[in-house]
Amino acid sequence: MTQPLFKRAYTSARPDVLALIPAEAIAVLDVGCSTGALGAAVKARKPMARVVGIELDEAMAAQAITVLDEVLVGSLEQVELPAGPFDCIVCADVLEHVVDPWGELRRLAERLDSEGKVVISIPNIGHLDTFVNVFVRGVWPYRTRGIHDATHLRFFARRNVDALLAEAGLELVQLRRNFRIFERPNRLAPLLALPGLRSLLTFQFLIVARKANAPAAVRRWAAPGR
Repeated sequence: MTQPLFKRAYTSARPDVLALIPAEAIAVLDVGCSTGALGAAVKARKPMARVVGIELDEAMAAQAITVLDEVLVGSLEQVELPAGPFDCIVCADVLEHVVDPWGELRRLAERLDSEGKVVISIPNIGHLDTFVNVFVRGVWPYRTRGIHDATHLRFFARRNVDALLAEAGLELVQLRRNFRIFERPNRLAPLLALPGLRSLLTFQFLIVARKANAPAAVRRWAAPGR
């Protein structure tokens, strides 16, 4: 596709997401793999790992296939998912672009190994920027990226995350937050994210989940979201 799409996409290795992918993972499905930077980082960390990507943009997919083991070209809704099983499935800022993220996440969860993990990054529509623009300025801030990317079809606040996982038959293991003041990274944001302001300054939720019917010995490690 066109170069502007490259500028809008997350084309870095996403260290925040990489940190949540289990170090022992050897079968990884990266949904919305972009140019393959995240998958390449997984393989650099674990050379024996097999990483399969799904990417809508043909130009990005062509670049990703040079560093990943396999890349399926098309939207999540269109492609036939690889059989798996996978011990980690990554959806980094993808589900908000899908008509039915609840059903698609459920479909992905079927490809998980019994003890596999799903790692999700998803923007928080309850961020301060939404309130300032909608309730103060009286406008919905359509943008080319970020929380209010004009291509987003679905929107999620904190409780919507719980519903998303429940609909897919998953349970929360870990929840982290990327903090920002408005749309720009700011070192002060984490310092200002006190309990009363945490949700307003959460730019993205970073989620680790697993199958809700996981063995009890494994499920005991599941922790509530913060």
